[in-house]
Amino acid sequence: MKGLGRSFESLIPTELIDDEFDPTSAEDKKESKLKELKLSDIVRDEEQPRRDFDKDALEALAASIKEHGVLQPIVVTKEEGKYKIVAGERRWRAAKIAGLKTIPSIVRTLDSQNRLELSIIENAQREDLNAIELATAYAKLKTQFNLSTEDIAAKVGKSETTIQNTMRLLSLPEEAKKVMVKEKLSEGVMRPLVSRDEETINKLLPKIVKEGWTSRKVERYLAEHKKHSSAASIKRGKHIKEENALTAKYNTSAVIHGRSLTFRCKSEADLQELIKNLL
Repeated sequence: MKGLGRSFESLIPTELIDDEFDPTSAEDKKESKLKELKLSDIVRDEEQPRRDFDKDALEALAASIKEHGVLQPIVVTKEEGKYKIVAGERRWRAAKIAGLKTIPSIVRTLDSQNRLELSIIENAQREDLNAIELATAYAKLKTQFNLSTEDIAAKVGKSETTIQNTMRLLSLPEEAKKVMVKEKLSEGVMRPLVSRDEETINKLLPKIVKEGWTSRKVERYLAEHKKHSSAASIKRGKHIKEENALTAKYNTSAVIHGRSLTFRCKSEADLQELIKNLL
């Protein structure tokens, strides 16, 4: 699927589900265990319809895993002494190609998997969730429960386009998402900022909040400054590989802008751990 000039999947950082915005995070922690499992102890679900995996795409993912590791755990259930894949077979296959012996895995029972899916769907139908929490719920259904966008739309009673547009908000910078939640900014106002460079977003957010900009005003501003924004975006994209490597190495978000390198930590404990690793 296409959107905003880039593929739908590329706009959604599904490798990272942020607990801060996950409406079922607390329940999930009670139901799930994160383990490093041997690849040899994991089997595919033979009932899964997808059997063909693009060889070149797997090789590319394997190369990324060799360099950065597996950023998103696979999801498995334990059955008859083995772990059956619920979501993440592509990562499992690529990890084997990369020569890994183990892979990070979220282990759930079949019952807990079903309960969590129902819980997330119920949460996604609530009217009091903000758009970022909603987008996180959709992304979790997609990446940890193997649901397609069409499946999610049917289960929560919304259109596929609505699901896609909401999930795109997850590509916003962390700070922008926090401001959106704190200031109760609408999805319509924030959506034009998706895929824009962080400098432009940081410049616009104070104006949107202070002056109460509408989505139309945001779109008009962006259209008038399109050339500048595009150039900045290209410049920003030069360091994606380095940012990904630093993010994987230090387990925190790394951003390179101009001659500056910024690490974003979710908590004081994460900050202290980063400082210890850097010293």
